[in-house]
Amino acid sequence: MPIQKRKTKKIVWWVVGILLTFILLVGAVAIYFSAKWKPIVTTKIKEGVYEGSNHLYRIDFKDIHLNLVSGNIVLDSIQLQPDTNVFNQLKSIKKAPTHLFRIKLAHLKLSRVGILTAYFKRKININSLTLENPSIDMVYHKVPKQKDTARTEKTLYQQIEKAIKAIRIGRISIIDADFDYYSGGKKLNAIKHLSVNVKDVLIDSLSQSDTTRFFHAKDIGFELNGYKSVTKDKMYTLKVDTVRGSISRKTLKVKGLKMIPMYPDLTFSRKYSVQKDRYDLNFSELSLSGVDFISLNNDGNLHIKRVAIGPAKVAIFMNRELPPPNFDKGRNYPHNALKRLPIETLIDTLSLNKVDIAYTEYNPKAKERGTLKLDNLSGNVLNLTNDSLRLTKNNHALANLSTYIMGTGKMNVKIDFNLTDKNAAFSYVGHIGTFNMQVLNPLSKSLGLIEIEKGTVQKADFSITANEKSSKGTLQFYYSDLKVNLLKEGDMGKPKEKKGLLSFLANTILIKNDNPSKGEAVRSVNVAFERLPQASFFNLMWKSVFVGIRETVGIGAVPMKPIPKPKKKKE
Repeated sequence: MPIQKRKTKKIVWWVVGILLTFILLVGAVAIYFSAKWKPIVTTKIKEGVYEGSNHLYRIDFKDIHLNLVSGNIVLDSIQLQPDTNVFNQLKSIKKAPTHLFRIKLAHLKLSRVGILTAYFKRKININSLTLENPSIDMVYHKVPKQKDTARTEKTLYQQIEKAIKAIRIGRISIIDADFDYYSGGKKLNAIKHLSVNVKDVLIDSLSQSDTTRFFHAKDIGFELNGYKSVTKDKMYTLKVDTVRGSISRKTLKVKGLKMIPMYPDLTFSRKYSVQKDRYDLNFSELSLSGVDFISLNNDGNLHIKRVAIGPAKVAIFMNRELPPPNFDKGRNYPHNALKRLPIETLIDTLSLNKVDIAYTEYNPKAKERGTLKLDNLSGNVLNLTNDSLRLTKNNHALANLSTYIMGTGKMNVKIDFNLTDKNAAFSYVGHIGTFNMQVLNPLSKSLGLIEIEKGTVQKADFSITANEKSSKGTLQFYYSDLKVNLLKEGDMGKPKEKKGLLSFLANTILIKNDNPSKGEAVRSVNVAFERLPQASFFNLMWKSVFVGIRETVGIGAVPMKPIPKPKKKKE
């Protein structure tokens, strides 16, 4: 072998040997310092959480794996728990947070941690922090707030600046978490497969006053996919395709929200001893914008600029064979329900777009269903709130809506809700456009015992004031060429029978075939309607107009038969 080649080969072996020795030395040093620094890092993490939370939280973990070369740290079997004694002390001086957290997870991964920088310069830089499959409990507490605004609370940075100069985390990822929300000692919500992404967390002397950050982060986003659960009463299945939200953008979008009854309509209703509305809901999309997540977290108040619903389908079924419930449905009027919400709520605008509503009642005597359909309900409702301060400035919610009755006759209606009236007062005015009256037969035959042979609506205008108990107002109903058949209920499921003589007399004597009649002024009627306790807000609205229509055509109002109350069970 030539001398030059032997020298070259020898040099290569020397270089390789030096490199291997260096790698082994670095590895040995890394192992040594990893073992030596392990208790130091463990102590620093526990002290950092304890001091940074004002002694409210403690973190415990089974083991820590530290790699100085890669800068990766893995914590095993972690638990983050609040100290209830500290919380109660903070609560007594009105400094307690609204929510407490309990977190458990198998592994917490920190990648590319600047360990030397953290130790010598007291600056923590972490590329990413990952929590895989954690169990997170969020517990709401109604706590008093400090009224003394003269005192300035210390920022998070001011609380840690003596020990740490800065903390920066590129990304925090919570993957596939089980999230439970508690209030008043009860679990209100349980969510699985929740993912959260927090971007660019920075805690230093400048970021504490950076208004573009939320909880020191540039953005906090969350996502939920394929959510499914059964309601506590086992009567409905809830499904959601996706939920996505962003705190910085103040948005929340829900797609594919469904509430599916577990049983067919009559089977469902007969699971109860009294009348119970059965809902079948399918919301393609709900979009919330201008959501004040900060106020929701800090004060437990919900403020949303806009809620957009639709396209959506809402089906409601009521079985009238059962006795009424032992409460007045007036408490479920929209503005009464708003008063009962457990938190202060303000929705500036509720926007509806292409919402189809079908309200069905089952007539037990005729054994038939009658359905009122309102298709393509669209429009806005403004100022939905139970906030006492907001109500002193504006105590009215205003709705401006349009829909198509039975899919054909367009109706525009404006509703004015008095949000502070003790009797739940409201008023509504509306206009109905032209349509063929025969489309009302699926409703009028089953629930009104009237079959419309022919007739055309030119228009209808109504103005009604109402409250929990009753309604009154005026209605002008323009129509032509009306002919009807009066029906009687068929017993034991038999078909309805035409009252031949009465129908003839009605069409020739009672029924006014046109309005206005030839050579006469248009007829107007005064509407007066009393709501039975078992009837709903929606029932009062449409039946008030329906009664006015009946009186206009000459049939007169049909008195509502009160449904017998359920018999008391013997002790």
